[in-house]
Parts: sequence; C-alpha cells; structure tokens
Amino acid sequence: MPGVLLGEEFPNFEADTTSGRIKFHDFLGESWGILFSHPKDFTPVCTTELARAAKLSDEFKKRGVKMIALSIDSVEDHNSWSKDVMAYANEADSPLPYPIIADDKRELSVLLGMLDPDERNKDGLPLTARCVFVIGPDKKLKLSILYPATTGRNFDEILRVIDSLQLTAQKKVATPVDWKPGEKVMVIPSLPDSEATTLFPNGVTTKEMPSGKKYLRYTKI
Repeated sequence: MPGVLLGEEFPNFEADTTSGRIKFHDFLGESWGILFSHPKDFTPVCTTELARAAKLSDEFKKRGVKMIALSIDSVEDHNSWSKDVMAYANEADSPLPYPIIADDKRELSVLLGMLDPDERNKDGLPLTARCVFVIGPDKKLKLSILYPATTGRNFDEILRVIDSLQLTAQKKVATPVDWKPGEKVMVIPSLPDSEATTLFPNGVTTKEMPSGKKYLRYTKI
C-alpha cells in the first residue's frame, strides 16, 4: 500500500491549488507544515473541519506551521466551496487563509495512502480518508493520523501534538499522556542522570515504582 512512514522524506509533489501551482518542498520552505485531506468538496463534516482550521490559522502561524488542505475535486470547486467554509466560520468576507490542493485525478491520494475503501462516492470510487500529516523543516514526516471519512478531526489535539513535536525535537524529553504546554515533561530513558541534572536546571524528580526501576523522571521546561 503506498504511503509515507514516520521519519521518511515527504514526497516533493507538484500540484495545482487555490493559490496556484506549487512544488511542496518549496511551499514549505524552512517551516513546519501540516497537510490535511478531505473526502470531497461541499460535504458537511469537511466544511466544519476546514472552518475550524481557518479559525485556528493564527495558532498554526504562531508555531511556524504552514497549512495546506487536499480534496479530490478541482480548483474551481475548491474556490467555490471556500466561500461556504468561511461563511460557516462566520467570516464570509475573508478568504480561506490556506490553500487547497486539487487532486481530481486521485494521484496524490494513492501516493500518500489516503483512500478509504469503506466509504465510496456515487460512482463507487473510494473517498479520501481524513489524513493528517505533519512535516518538519527537514521535510521528513513527523506525525501521521488517519481518520475514516465519517469521523471529523479534533484540531485542538492537532495543535497539542505539534507543540509536543516541536518541544521534543529541541529537548531531550518526551511528553506524557494528556500533556499540555506548561506541564511537566519526562526525561528520555537514554539520558543519564548526571547529564539530566546539567540539562534541566529546574531539577529532575523520579516517581518510585514497585519494580524499583527509576524510569519515570519528570522535569519542568
């Protein structure tokens, strides 16, 4: 099955978008990027998702993340649909703040492993699943989430994982379950205590476990 694995370089595809023709790596530049796919234009769940993403565009921008969507329809349809999306977002006079890729031939959907075999259009063709790809400045895939066509995404969670990805790319830490920015993080197991003490001036605390193993080490960044 075609697709991209974590840590692999994301394909440098060319495509037509609502902002013109792009080459993906050039579009990203030195930024992080998020590509999120949609089953079809003028569909209910997709409209709510694009509107939510539009509302959060400043949050993505603050994190240095370039946004781009994909749907299996034409640029013309995307431009028309964008007006509905912004009206749903109660910003009818504003343009959609990110481009939408036209994948009417489904070439990218196949290349990136996006098709949902259980959800089909009126012609019997599989719809695009709701994929989320987060790409780092090195053009490598950092996160991949795949939702079925029938389930809308949680963009607050997507921002949360981007915060984690960006933090853990810079610091020798991991983020625990339900972590939010500002909360304690975990020291990675491969880091010796002596080095952890130097790296984390706020101190390192260890939670005692029945096994006696000292692997639950916390610090504040």
